[in-house]
Amino acid sequence: MELNKCFLVVLSLALVLGLGESFDFHEKELETEESLWDLYERWRSHHTVSRSLDDKHNRFNVFKYNVHYVHNVNKKDKPYKLKLNKFADMTNHEFKSTYAGSNVKHHRMLRGSPKGNGTFIYEKVDMVPPSVDWRKKGAITGIKDQGQCGSCWAFSTVVGVEGINQIKTKKLVSLSEQELVDCDDKENAGCNGGLMDLAFEFIKRKGGITTKENYPYNAADETCDVSKENYPVVSIDGHENVPANNKDALMKVAANQPIVGSSLVANPLKRMELPPRIVKNSWGTEWGEKAYIRMQRGISDKEGLCGIAMEASYPIKSSSNNPKGPLPSPKDEL
Repeated sequence: MELNKCFLVVLSLALVLGLGESFDFHEKELETEESLWDLYERWRSHHTVSRSLDDKHNRFNVFKYNVHYVHNVNKKDKPYKLKLNKFADMTNHEFKSTYAGSNVKHHRMLRGSPKGNGTFIYEKVDMVPPSVDWRKKGAITGIKDQGQCGSCWAFSTVVGVEGINQIKTKKLVSLSEQELVDCDDKENAGCNGGLMDLAFEFIKRKGGITTKENYPYNAADETCDVSKENYPVVSIDGHENVPANNKDALMKVAANQPIVGSSLVANPLKRMELPPRIVKNSWGTEWGEKAYIRMQRGISDKEGLCGIAMEASYPIKSSSNNPKGPLPSPKDEL
């Protein structure tokens, strides 16, 4: 089953073991239509998934296909196992359309190549540790869920800014994805997708971004609340792009701060020749390994596996200074 678009942040160079909470089933439950219906009802109850009566039969047919797919894959000698998460009665197309709507290629055609600062601050880094896990270093906020809104670009941007801010200030502050969805509407398209580099530019230009507490996430396109937007708490100096398909450069950055990027991934962990990257997503804890996935290192986008190798970026913050108080209104500036 293809895992597509919007993996968010490369957190680690090390291997993380163990699966999150999951829904298990037995081969015997696949034998008859009746037992499959019972399995479907048990799955819906476990994940608290509600479906209308009219939609239920269509959802069941999709679920049935996915159950057999999971069962057949798990019988093979693969370095990973599949489970039935809360998306198990959705097709790949439905899932990508609903949850992975970053539309990176579309936006890239309209906006051109990533800009960045045109520099690479980690170019002269010589020593890279064998493992770095930014969760253990306190630079990663808790798991978030973007809901049915194609705002993964905003979540990706925010996690990168949260991470570099914690590294510079030693304070972990949860920032507002909804501000980007609502207010960065001249460059990006809210729930219809966007680009991280444009969002970084927006945060720099606006003088910072506010907290999630001040501007909560609603999983919908709404009118920009200027009164909330004008209370930035974390600023950045810009952003850089990791040189494309350069695994050494990617490792240098990951050793110094979390990396963000969109990704197209199929058949993760085909080989285990290297410890994988640990990647966080924004689809809640029921996806992957409690919202994380282990992604194979040492591959390029040419292999069709890792868009992070081609379009990864990270925010730059040179000091621990952050905005203090609200931005002046146009009236105050007169």
